[in-house]
Amino acid sequence: MFSHIVVGADDLSAAKRFYDAALGALGYGSGAEMGGRVIYSAESGILMVTKPIDGAAASFGNGVTIGLTAPNVAAVDAFHASGVAAGGSDEGAPGPRAAIPNSYAAYLRDPTGNKLVAWCVREA
Repeated sequence: MFSHIVVGADDLSAAKRFYDAALGALGYGSGAEMGGRVIYSAESGILMVTKPIDGAAASFGNGVTIGLTAPNVAAVDAFHASGVAAGGSDEGAPGPRAAIPNSYAAYLRDPTGNKLVAWCVREA
């Protein structure tokens, strides 16, 4: 359904450090720096981190969450730990989530404040 997601960042170096660590824990490669942007590509689409085109300061969307699929519980745990260690902030510690049966997730905010979740379905 989605071709790409774009998030803003004023400090692309800090953003790349965070996304390389957090996404790397989920098995994705380092972002490619292209034209003042950092691009993460996967079969499911593209995540692009960029300074806002209009020149205004980057900001996060209130109520917006970017969901990332994790292969397993260990990857969710690693996503959270790696993201916090790379300058992100905790927005919900790893653990089971009641909204979806057998789900396990962790939430982070990137250095700009964008909210991400990594989740997986726990094996029974």
